[in-house]
Amino acid sequence: MKILIDTNRIVAALIKEGTTRRILLDDFFEFVTPDYTLEELKEHRDELKRKIKLTNEEFDLLLALLFGRITIIKKSEFKTFLDKCKNEISDPDDIPHLAACLATKAEGIWAHDPNFKEQNKVKVFTNIDMLRISEKAKSD
Repeated sequence: MKILIDTNRIVAALIKEGTTRRILLDDFFEFVTPDYTLEELKEHRDELKRKIKLTNEEFDLLLALLFGRITIIKKSEFKTFLDKCKNEISDPDDIPHLAACLATKAEGIWAHDPNFKEQNKVKVFTNIDMLRISEKAKSD
C-alpha cells in the first residue's frame, strides 16, 4: 500500500524508537515523500542531532536506514499538481506533500498535522490508522 509520509512522521521516527518507527519499517507499506522533505530535514539537522544526542555518523546511519524505506519523489514529478494544491491547505510547507501524494496516486498521507484535514483531495492517516491497516492486512 503506497502512502505518502509527512516530514514530521520521519522526524518522530528519528527521535524515538517507538510506534512511528515500527510503522515506517513495516514491509506492508510503500512510503513516498517529496524531495522537499530532505530540505526540511537538512534545515533542522543540527537541532535534531542535539535532541536525539547522536553523532554525525550515527544520525546519518539512522537517516539512511529510514530512507531505505522511503522513495523520494522529485519536484518534476509533482510540479503540475502544485498549483492545484495551493488553495487546499493553509501551510505552504504542506503543499509539496499534498501535490506529491496526488501525483504518485498514493492511498493517502500519513500525518498528524491538522492542516492536512483542511483538504478533501486525499485521505489522512494517523499512527492508529496505520496500525489498523497493517493488522487487518496481516489477518486477512
